[in-house]
Amino acid sequence: MKHLSLLTAFSRLILPALLIGCLLTVSIQAEVRTPAIFGEHMVLQRDQQNAVWGWADEGEVVTVNIANQKHTARTGPDGRWKVKLDPLPAGGPHTLEIKGKNTLRFDDVLIGEVWICSGQSNMQWGVNISQDPDLEKLSAHYPGIRHISVPQVGTQEPQHDFNGQWEVCSPDTIGAFSAVGYYFGRQLHQTLRVPIGLIDNSWGGSSAEAWVKRDLLEAQPRFRPLMERWEKTEREYDPEAIRANYEQRLAAWEKERDEAVAAKREFRRNRPRMPRSPLANQHRPANLFNGVLQPIIGYGIKGVIWYQGESNANRAWQYRELFPLMIQNWRQVWQQGDFPFYWVQLADYRQEKDEPGDSDWAELREAQTLTLDRIPNTGQAVITDLGEADDIHPKNKQDVAKRLARLALAKDYGLELVHQSPRYSAMKREGSKIILTFSEVGGGMDTFDVRTPIGFTVASEKRKFHRAQAKIIGKDQIEVWSDEVADPIAVRYAWADNPVCNVQNREGLPLTPFRTDDWPGVTIDNH
Repeated sequence: MKHLSLLTAFSRLILPALLIGCLLTVSIQAEVRTPAIFGEHMVLQRDQQNAVWGWADEGEVVTVNIANQKHTARTGPDGRWKVKLDPLPAGGPHTLEIKGKNTLRFDDVLIGEVWICSGQSNMQWGVNISQDPDLEKLSAHYPGIRHISVPQVGTQEPQHDFNGQWEVCSPDTIGAFSAVGYYFGRQLHQTLRVPIGLIDNSWGGSSAEAWVKRDLLEAQPRFRPLMERWEKTEREYDPEAIRANYEQRLAAWEKERDEAVAAKREFRRNRPRMPRSPLANQHRPANLFNGVLQPIIGYGIKGVIWYQGESNANRAWQYRELFPLMIQNWRQVWQQGDFPFYWVQLADYRQEKDEPGDSDWAELREAQTLTLDRIPNTGQAVITDLGEADDIHPKNKQDVAKRLARLALAKDYGLELVHQSPRYSAMKREGSKIILTFSEVGGGMDTFDVRTPIGFTVASEKRKFHRAQAKIIGKDQIEVWSDEVADPIAVRYAWADNPVCNVQNREGLPLTPFRTDDWPGVTIDNH
């Protein structure tokens, strides 16, 4: 009887707790969920199939409903499910409902145009710290524009979700929006009169190799020196030694501070910072592909706008191969064809120089331009007139975004706009002068500020460049010469970190920097 009483007590006290625990476990396991890219206020890409995915119990049936559509999927052994919505026209709001053993309901879903805004700090740069933020906020009443940011996570492990949410454009929210992204999206929204979704996953200072799958870099011999450097770092990085060294520096700083306070001396040295692990930064190959791109891969998009290159300038020659590889990698994993990919060429930056010379920034611009001819459905916004010598983050993001928007509106939405900067096409020598011919001239070649074309240099076989005089001689031609070069064979334009130049087309798009020679540059041996 005593044993029976104990059993009864156990049944009354313990078994209900175990049962509740089991029910909680079942409940947790049964939760249907989606990554953060799906949520209230999101924008889905119009006129195409859009994937919706998430997780639930193995074998669970999940039903997705939106706009009189119903799609069903069963989760696999990995707990993942996925459906594809039928194409929807621009509009909304809609409700996206996802049912399994529980129900998710996302309201205020719009259908429109979705663009990824990626790259480094000049894409990350917010409206709050760009040109005229006070004026921009006063007019930011665009509920049809939505923005979501992916947190900065650098890792070798593929991430499938993130902490973030879609924000509706308003004076209270746009301060943190990517400025280039917002102004680009606003131009599209005002022109097309459809909702716009902007996905910002940029990371300041990021290197292009961090945005590429690691196995692609490892498979190509041209990137072997780069990968070997990182493999050495990965082997030798000792976080304990780094921490010990930091603590020593911190202790020395605190001692010096305390002595200064005791002696009533001024003390201005900043507290030392704990170094960030290079293994989790925005430079390690594949870190950003895994950390900030992977969570959104497969979400329906129209295309990508990209602003990056500064961090790769000292390896500009390598960028000729690295940048096209990155674009191809993104398109391959997205499985959405050759979607539009438009980038911003490097701005003018650093101090102007009196004499012509070599420039790693000029070589990076060249690598960007060469990508236009290697990769289909791409475009470039030239901004050698919008930079600031002492600030790598020029504040005028509005005009940068307008040039990107021209590309999209003309190439993707069929509007008749001059959208490309003039490009060098051919040269012909006539005595001591060279006649240059250009393509994409729009209304014709023109200049800014003064009538005389500025920014050209010429060289003979000795490869020493001299500043040249120039004259526009036709809608698409410019004549250049120098009294110091009797037999010119090569011409360069805007070939400097911060070039002094003024040629454009009549629509105001700057002439693309170029050179007619193929002589080895200063970055050719940097890997």
